[in-house]
Amino acid sequence: MYEVAVVGSGIVGAATAWELTSKGYGPVVVIEKEEAVARHQTSHNSGVIHAGIYYEPGSLKAVLCREGAAATKAFAAEHGIAVETCGKLLVATNPLELERLDALQKRAEVNSIDAETVDAAELRRREPHIVGLGALFVRETAITDYPAIAAKLLDLVTKAGGELRTGVTVTDVRETTDAVTLQTNQGPIEARRVVFCAGLQADRLARLAGLAPDVRIVPFRGEYYDVVAEKADLVKTLIYPIPDPTLPFLGVHLTPTVTGGLNVGPNAVLGLAREGYRKGSVNWRDVRDLATYPGMWRVARANVRVGSRELKNSLWKRGYLRECRKYCPELTLDDLTPREAGIRAQAVMRDGSFVHDFLLRRTDRTLHVLNAPSPAATSALPIAAHLVSTLVAAP
Repeated sequence: MYEVAVVGSGIVGAATAWELTSKGYGPVVVIEKEEAVARHQTSHNSGVIHAGIYYEPGSLKAVLCREGAAATKAFAAEHGIAVETCGKLLVATNPLELERLDALQKRAEVNSIDAETVDAAELRRREPHIVGLGALFVRETAITDYPAIAAKLLDLVTKAGGELRTGVTVTDVRETTDAVTLQTNQGPIEARRVVFCAGLQADRLARLAGLAPDVRIVPFRGEYYDVVAEKADLVKTLIYPIPDPTLPFLGVHLTPTVTGGLNVGPNAVLGLAREGYRKGSVNWRDVRDLATYPGMWRVARANVRVGSRELKNSLWKRGYLRECRKYCPELTLDDLTPREAGIRAQAVMRDGSFVHDFLLRRTDRTLHVLNAPSPAATSALPIAAHLVSTLVAAP
């Protein structure tokens, strides 16, 4: 019998397995339904190490993001994984965004984040290809390679005596007073405790474990483009729009990569398949879950204008380009080449509200991560420490 099983090999699952192993809670097994690790959200994001400027002061997101940024940079440096602290400019392009910029500056002060307001002239001096009425420069924002970090964490786990099992799908969860049995396509796996870091399938696995979670995972496709190599040096820093504070998405941004490229995205379009990365993907089970969930209809009614705009921009490349040209007017259609989309596992309440913070639910012997969107990759190491302390505090 294993001491702990971790379901999911994304960066949160990988960090949790390493936290358990390094603290002596073994033997540990990591169970992954794909044939390779970190195949979903971890390998389909912008690679940004966030500083934590957006998040409600005192929230888990705010606290763990600050800790996670430092821990991620240190881990990457220790293990020879690329990391570059290039900073981020949040660019205001209209008066309303200027007001929101001021609010972000105040939040940065509360969250102890080093952020500097720059005017339009200074913005143009720093980034000659970017225009705006002003911007907020966040020095600590960085970029890295999250799939490499997840792979290294799992390598450390296996070298320390843990086990990684891929191609294993959990089909049922049976909990007794002293153990949990995971029924899988490769036979039963027994552990004293189980941590579920299942991302896009988190709510379904929670139901298998006997919980009745008060949320449903709603998939949002984030579509990206690569900027052509000839313009990969267009910006030196990350360029972000000022986000709408009522939504959990950060908007279409320009992101340099640690491999020398430049990408733009993501948008946020309702997905019809939780794991369908190709455009037009449909999974009828996932569609049925969306159609029968009251929270989804409430989200749709409350966000008709935003949803329509995002869908139009998904279908019409010129509309997507217009979002980029608000702050980078020289980009053209020919500069953008499609790349694989990402899918955000966003927890939505029955009343139609988005869950903005990290969300955990538990039974006596299982712990479920039901909401871990951005900045979960940045925060993975302290999230893991929080999960382990929560797990071992159980009876």
